[in-house]
Amino acid sequence: MGAGAGAEGRSGVREPVTAKRRAGGPRGGAQRRIGLVEDHESVVMGMTAMLAAEPDLDLVATAETVPDLLARSDRLDLVVLDLRLADGSVPEDNVRMLRERAIEVLVFTGADNPFLVRSAAKAGVLGVVRKSADAATVVDSVRRAASGEQVVTTDWAAAIDGDPGLAGVGLSPRQQEVLTLYASGEKASRVARLTGLSEQTVNDYLARIRQKYADAGRPAPTKTDLYKRAVEDGWLPVPEPPTRQR
Repeated sequence: MGAGAGAEGRSGVREPVTAKRRAGGPRGGAQRRIGLVEDHESVVMGMTAMLAAEPDLDLVATAETVPDLLARSDRLDLVVLDLRLADGSVPEDNVRMLRERAIEVLVFTGADNPFLVRSAAKAGVLGVVRKSADAATVVDSVRRAASGEQVVTTDWAAAIDGDPGLAGVGLSPRQQEVLTLYASGEKASRVARLTGLSEQTVNDYLARIRQKYADAGRPAPTKTDLYKRAVEDGWLPVPEPPTRQR
């Protein structure tokens, strides 16, 4: 009967937890408890199907938000996390919430927003895997992350390497603050009030910032150009696409 349960699991139907535990991992290792935070039903179904035949990976809980997932189960080895969620939550906050409970995190995303990937990376995820990856790659990534291994992919490396922290133009923390506020749409007078600087000092900072970008071969003569540079360097988020149809 145990063999029959195993065969049923491999045909695409989730095995009972007890059967999966008896089977053990691919090398007889411990079974890992997996959670999934995803608000698209088709993706949940796909992940469920991919992990169903893996005796060492048990998808024990799914939810549309991190708080909902933790309310269902906080005894997890790994959470597979989508970066874009309908609740408007910030990836950094979601990752920190999970890491505070000693739960590892693997990002599962379309990887179309470098800012979101960078934010998650800074918060301490183990890696990034694309939703367009083949099933074998996804399963291998989940298995490695659940064991505490870093999952290094091209998207992951690009997100890390593409986040210079503005070191390339040598901005001071104060200049970074002025750039972020001004490029996001604030007037110089408003930036001055928010930072406690004089308006003249803010304008002086902006002139120096523009000069540094020009010296780096990335001219930013207009406010729109400064916005583009701030997005490129990860200080402002990439504009969100139109709301997805659910």
